[in-house]
Amino acid sequence: MKEERDLLADIREPAPFWMRHTQGDQWDLMILYPMGSFYEYYEPERTARRNEYGVWKGLSYEQLQFEAGLLTSFREEVFVRGPDPEVLEEAFARNAFYHSEMFVALPGRRARLLEERRMENRYLRYLGRPERLIFVREAGGPWDSFTLGFFRNLQHYAEAHELRADEEEMAARAAGFESADRIGSYMRSLILYHRDTLSVAIR
Repeated sequence: MKEERDLLADIREPAPFWMRHTQGDQWDLMILYPMGSFYEYYEPERTARRNEYGVWKGLSYEQLQFEAGLLTSFREEVFVRGPDPEVLEEAFARNAFYHSEMFVALPGRRARLLEERRMENRYLRYLGRPERLIFVREAGGPWDSFTLGFFRNLQHYAEAHELRADEEEMAARAAGFESADRIGSYMRSLILYHRDTLSVAIR
C-alpha cells in the first residue's frame, strides 16, 4: 500500500488518507481516496496515467492491487460523497485519533438517519466539541452513511465523557432531540445495524 501511495504521489494524484484500527470493528486499515467524481477519476487519460506510469516504474498499478488482495482476508469498497479533500487534509493533519461510525438504515429511514447525524453535529457544536465529518454512500458496500470524528489523541476523545448532565441536556434540546438520554435510542430506531471503530494515524 505504501508503494501504491508513492506511485499516486508521483503522478500527482491526491494523497490517500490512512488510519489504523485499534479497537472496534473487524477491519485493520481504512484508506480514503479522494476522487473528485466518478467521471474525473475514471476519465480515460487519468486512468491510463495511473496504469502506464506504474509500468514505466516497474510497479504496475494493477499488479499492486492484485498483490494487496493476496495479503488481505477481507476487503470492502464503498464510494461516498463527503467533504472536500481540503477539509479532510486539514482534519488529518491536525489530529491523530479517529472515531468512525458506519450505518445501515432501516428501509425508508435513510434521510432521517442523515438528519440525525446532522443533529448530533449541532449537539456537539453547542458543547464546543469536534463535529463529525459525514459521508453518504454512492455505490458499493452495504453502508448508507458513515461519520468520522477527529481528535488529537485518546485523552482528547475521552473529554467528551466529562461534561455536566445539565450542559448535555441543554445541548440536546437545542439540537432537536427530546433529551440527552434519548440521543442513542433515537439513532437506533433508524438503523438496521451499525459499527464503530477507534483508530490512529499511520505516520
